[in-house]
Amino acid sequence: AGVNEDTRLRYRYLDLRMPRIARNLVLRSRLANVVRAYLNSLGFNEIETPVLTRSTPEGARDFVVPARGAPGSFYALPQSPQVFKQLLMVSGMDRYFQLARNFRDEDLRADRQPEHTQIDLEMSFVTEADVAAVVEGMMKEVFDRTGEKIETPFPEMEYEDVMLRYGSDKPDLRFSLEIKDCSSIFADSGFKVFRGALDAGGVVRGIKGEGGAAYSRGEIDKLTELLKKNGAKGLVWLKFKDGKFDSPTLKFLDEAELSGLRTLYSLGEGDILFICAGERSATARHMGMVRNELIARLKPAAVKKWAFLWVRHFPLLEKDPDSGHWTFTHNPFTAPLPEELRKLDTDPGGVRSCQYDLVLNGVELGSGSVRNHSRAVQEKIFGLMGYSPNEIQRRFGMIVNALDFGAPPHGGIGIGFDRLIGIICGTDSIRDVIAFPKTTSGACLMTDAPSRLDDRQLKELHLRIDDVKSEG
Repeated sequence: AGVNEDTRLRYRYLDLRMPRIARNLVLRSRLANVVRAYLNSLGFNEIETPVLTRSTPEGARDFVVPARGAPGSFYALPQSPQVFKQLLMVSGMDRYFQLARNFRDEDLRADRQPEHTQIDLEMSFVTEADVAAVVEGMMKEVFDRTGEKIETPFPEMEYEDVMLRYGSDKPDLRFSLEIKDCSSIFADSGFKVFRGALDAGGVVRGIKGEGGAAYSRGEIDKLTELLKKNGAKGLVWLKFKDGKFDSPTLKFLDEAELSGLRTLYSLGEGDILFICAGERSATARHMGMVRNELIARLKPAAVKKWAFLWVRHFPLLEKDPDSGHWTFTHNPFTAPLPEELRKLDTDPGGVRSCQYDLVLNGVELGSGSVRNHSRAVQEKIFGLMGYSPNEIQRRFGMIVNALDFGAPPHGGIGIGFDRLIGIICGTDSIRDVIAFPKTTSGACLMTDAPSRLDDRQLKELHLRIDDVKSEG
């Protein structure tokens, strides 16, 4: 007690003697065995995929390793085994899994490490429902081992619906707070803020905070500033107390609008209503921030202990603001929904995909999809992303060439093992369930990694370090 985290990580071998941390690692070991036994019982083959590979775009920066035998060339550490597990399906392996190490050079936080473990699996001739059944059975086994009971099948929602109702693609459904669209109430409103948003094709949405009339003006102002920093134009609020509304916005709203709000949101004594207006996706995101704030501030009673959710059919593509090209929302190998294929030619941004995420208690626990098994469709998607035929061959030749040899329909998922164990152990940081974790700056204080190479090693690798300034 009282020891700061840097000291704990520097002497991690002593920190591991602490009963809480030791128990976490023992539980992690036992649950890894549960996962392996369960997947083995279903005929999955545990197959290791390479750690030294080549760079492919998967959403984060790669860690790279210089190749001594090929001066000027580099291996990349895998962000996931994505391409290899698809190639295993082409090979006829049918069912694959591994507890895979993944490496991502991205900004870190409590639930991220530069290297992490995921339960990675892939199956041939499957639908989304088949993958879900395997994963739900596995989660049931894992939680049973910890003495917890969970209900299956897990609820599922379309991406568009979850963004409307919760303002996040990873909502914490332990709490029942729900966002509702109130655009129809203001269709003919004289309030310029709402009417302007609707005339521009936007939406008006609100969320009730039960007992939230206790919010002070200072707290509301702080929340408003947070939203403005994230692109919102403002935040409208109305308190309902002593049988009537209280808000600086009242003078702009008529009785019919106020009555409509009270009915739609079932406003009762002591409640607060927050409303945002604007473009659809931005307003969804802003309302999601308000929902998270209401949960943190009002601490509503949880309706369940373990809130699993499948979020399905994410958009396949989104515009990259820098290049202007389309880019993938999850990974470039996700298949469009069959009925959406024709829209690749007419409305790429409107194409829904066979992408699904597994959410637990507001944490994205896993992400997967049914993949493209047609070379023509895969190359069309790469083309929309701005890759020329030569670039496709250079960067993705191994996968597009393999698809020519008869790839079965296949799909899978990667589940964050560290995050899963962290949630079960009730810790806020996955560092508490990893034997030798890194700091948020990516440093291992125990080994002093990363470290400089000596001149001899640099020469062997044909590297030269220029303009590195010493800090401190």
